[in-house]
Amino acid sequence: MRFHTRKWVKPEDLNPNGTLFGGRLLQFIDEEVAIYAIIQLEHTRTVTKYMSEIDFVSSAKQGDIIEIGIDVLKFGNSSITLTCSVRNKLTRKTIIVVDKIVMVCLDENGNPKKHGKTEIEYVKNRLED
Repeated sequence: MRFHTRKWVKPEDLNPNGTLFGGRLLQFIDEEVAIYAIIQLEHTRTVTKYMSEIDFVSSAKQGDIIEIGIDVLKFGNSSITLTCSVRNKLTRKTIIVVDKIVMVCLDENGNPKKHGKTEIEYVKNRLED
């Protein structure tokens, strides 16, 4: 799994227990997978269609640094299916795993749109002549 983004857990990210609020963590994940999908599919109108069951394995507290990892499971005609894991950067302890997230490209009318992608592309390869 490639870990792309790091977040610093701040006071405004905490729940009444003083640990990372699950809703905030899901917001971080949704934003990160959306950015990843938009870059991979080269289509800005890409939205979350499905997120599988989630399992909070551990938590994070104020001051922790977490990192979000994403892998591609498959490319569909108008979608990309991803998996995501979040862990504590320093301890490497898993915080949450989301087995399956489906992101879909939409046309201007909100209908699924084919993207034509079949494999992961890395920025360094896009920049080569």
